[in-house]
Amino acid sequence: MYVFGFVIIYTKIMKKKYIAFIATIVLFIGVYFMFFHKDKSLRFIPESADVVIVVDTKNLTRQYISSFFMHPYEWFKEKKSGQDKIEFRDLGLKIPDYLQVFHLKDTKFSNYYTVLEVEDFQKFCVFLKKNQFVNKGSKGYLKDNLAVYVNKKYAIVGTSDSEFTYISNFLLKETSEKPQKANRFIDGSLASLSFISGKKIQNFEIDINDDNIVIKNTSSINVFETLVSEVSQNKQLLSAELDAQNIKNGLQVFKTKYHDSLFINHLKIDLNVKEVKDTIITYEYDDEFNAIEKRSYQNVLQPVYYAKIESADPKKTWSFFKGKKWINDREMFVGLPLDSNVIVKNQSGFTVSSAKEKLKGSKQEDKNFIFLRNSSLFRLKNLTSLQRKFLSELEYVFYVNQSQYYYVKIKFKKEKNPLILR
Repeated sequence: MYVFGFVIIYTKIMKKKYIAFIATIVLFIGVYFMFFHKDKSLRFIPESADVVIVVDTKNLTRQYISSFFMHPYEWFKEKKSGQDKIEFRDLGLKIPDYLQVFHLKDTKFSNYYTVLEVEDFQKFCVFLKKNQFVNKGSKGYLKDNLAVYVNKKYAIVGTSDSEFTYISNFLLKETSEKPQKANRFIDGSLASLSFISGKKIQNFEIDINDDNIVIKNTSSINVFETLVSEVSQNKQLLSAELDAQNIKNGLQVFKTKYHDSLFINHLKIDLNVKEVKDTIITYEYDDEFNAIEKRSYQNVLQPVYYAKIESADPKKTWSFFKGKKWINDREMFVGLPLDSNVIVKNQSGFTVSSAKEKLKGSKQEDKNFIFLRNSSLFRLKNLTSLQRKFLSELEYVFYVNQSQYYYVKIKFKKEKNPLILR
């Protein structure tokens, strides 16, 4: 009897262990498929795309959950009144394992789009109306700088409605080609930025850290971090040094074709902006037509700058600037809305500096970089609330290029929460 009872108890214990083991296996399988298993097919990148951003949404989810558990004060944080939190499961859209954002060749620099599958058409339309998107018929739903076109199968979200017809035709088109694979663009990072030229693709990793976003195509970043540390010690709003190739690349981005005519092989710029009181004098007349002077004051931004331009052929560069009327007959630079300035010619080119107040140029680094610091003096109009929040938290943007390696750092102000939880 005792033996029989022991066997029954042992059998029950083993069954519980077996059930617990099976439950653990099922849990691990569920976690794997929820957070790690990915469909690597990219079906929403048109053949004419020249820039592609791919976001690993499961990697992003894992990083968000990890950050959330590392910051316990977020667990019981109450939502502020009037603050709407977007719940992706309530959108009526299918969020892919790899979100695909693209720019189309020969379109505006600022036009980017993404395509999402619609799971519940009515729910998504309710979401758009709830968030004050205005239905413009064939132009889709519009709000601020966003445009959305939606049908029963797909939603196209973009910063413009200009290419909705082209993208809709692309989605309708039957193709025998296999969809592109994610590993063509992204390899382990949170997201990627890719430039496409014919069959050539140049990929850059995108990582989100506690207080910065980094875009790079190299793991050797120590020399770049040292440079940004040095440059950021200066108080200038803008510091930059660029060689001929970087100048050419920059001009091509903005669709200008001056790079072959400028002959500039090195450009160095330092810029500050200060707020000063400007006096406005007006006159009124009394009954006897005597002039009465009235003074009023307004705050204006005054640039203080120093630019050094070195050319492979200084005479041709000077002639080109004069021909474009960027330099007037008094030999002042008028190509940009800058205050009065002084030009000094030298054997390698010329320098341009502000006339009212001199700015001492920073140390020449002989590297290719652009450092732009954020400032409360920048008062940009027509910004959305999201764009204002972004600018209020931004500290600086830093770009550096060395040979075939590129590094961009977007630095935000330190706060209690990491970026991914803000």
